[in-house]
Amino acid sequence: MQQPASALQSEVARLVHRLAYAGLIPFVVLALLMWLVAGDVHAFVAMALSAYAATIAAFLGGIHWGMGLPLDAPNRRFHLAWGVVPSLVAWVALLMPAFAGLPLLAFLLVVCYAVDRFTWAAWGWAEWLPLRFRLTGVAVLSCLFGASAT
Repeated sequence: MQQPASALQSEVARLVHRLAYAGLIPFVVLALLMWLVAGDVHAFVAMALSAYAATIAAFLGGIHWGMGLPLDAPNRRFHLAWGVVPSLVAWVALLMPAFAGLPLLAFLLVVCYAVDRFTWAAWGWAEWLPLRFRLTGVAVLSCLFGASAT
């Protein structure tokens, strides 16, 4: 027996929220560790936080590739072009020391949110923007908090 569409949507929404908030765990834990460890471990934690933030930024860009792939996609060229920008900027940030790379990644995450804020509505995804805002806020604060420990 199939579930009603509303029950399935509710179940999917709960899963999305759980996964999204679980994705914040590395941000928060690594940002806190930046203040608690020293020496070689500190450098490792700084790289781990930077790498995780860069991975998330690349993921956010990848969403736009998915949006731009359909032949009838609105703003197709924009989505395909924008989709590579987060990866490229994140790569540059990874080459920088953490005190500079983490703020750049924080800025990139804010820009990714701003782009999504103006593009997701056309795809019917506006209901996800409050969650997206909260996730971005925690990720950005984690990057900045971690950078301030360097």
